[in-house]
Amino acid sequence: MAEIKLKDLRYLIAVADTGHFGRAAERCFVSQPTLSAQLKKLEEYLGVPLIERQPRKALLTPAGAEIVTRARRIVEASDDVVAIAQAHREPLAGRLRLAFLPTIGPYLLPVVAPRLRKEFPRLELMLYEYQTATMLERLRAGDIDMGVLALPIDMDGLGAKPLYDEPFVVAAPADHALATRKQIRIDDLQGATLLLLEDGHCLRDQALDVCNRIDVQEKQDFRATSIETLRQMVAAGAGLTLMPQLATQGSHAAPRGLVFRPFAKPLPTRRIGAIWRKSSPRAVAIDAVAELIATHALHTLEKVK
Repeated sequence: MAEIKLKDLRYLIAVADTGHFGRAAERCFVSQPTLSAQLKKLEEYLGVPLIERQPRKALLTPAGAEIVTRARRIVEASDDVVAIAQAHREPLAGRLRLAFLPTIGPYLLPVVAPRLRKEFPRLELMLYEYQTATMLERLRAGDIDMGVLALPIDMDGLGAKPLYDEPFVVAAPADHALATRKQIRIDDLQGATLLLLEDGHCLRDQALDVCNRIDVQEKQDFRATSIETLRQMVAAGAGLTLMPQLATQGSHAAPRGLVFRPFAKPLPTRRIGAIWRKSSPRAVAIDAVAELIATHALHTLEKVK
């Protein structure tokens, strides 16, 4: 009797994730007829239908859903075997899948990416961007090796290392009364209208937490999908917002019509950390990358003071 092939399990997982044979084939770098034929053979071998084929859509059958759950574990274990061998041969070489929050990656990467390439030339970094819930899901599923996000989070089965504490600053229209001040106290925001990110972004919750002891109003008819949208809305005079400090540096400096003002001490901050699976075979590479990120992020933040 033929054995189940890992590539067939990868095909099945791809169909489960995409809900579509064509997109699954693209993800697996094979033609759609090849993927479809292999999955048909897998169904014949197992003796049960795994996929409900519909026009423009593919759904898992109950049996297919159960098998995919186990297939993920098998594929992850297989990938770990390869990664363990790679890690023992060359711990700072090979592929490392690294994810960032959308409110961290675009502002941290210009600081650390050139240094990562210089320090670890044999490390192939695959970079992703996810919100917290998706990042944790992808990390636990073995789709990424390391995440950089705001702490604390649910640490079940995960390791974590604080990297740096990032201060918040106030972004205000240039003609706003607060724009004339060198520093802003949290109490100065009493009664202000805040522009915030949409639900799902932890930066939204962090901004609300900073202002939790005063009366601030959220602009009810506006929810931004990115820091860049917030930046432009503040410049247009729609209200105030809080931004992480790295999002105000370099090419992300204030556009016309907007000013950034620091808080007076004690500074409100968010803690940025690295997370990984405790069972990960890439511990040496993860630790080295985390240490480099911490060193250069802290150096950049210190220069701003």
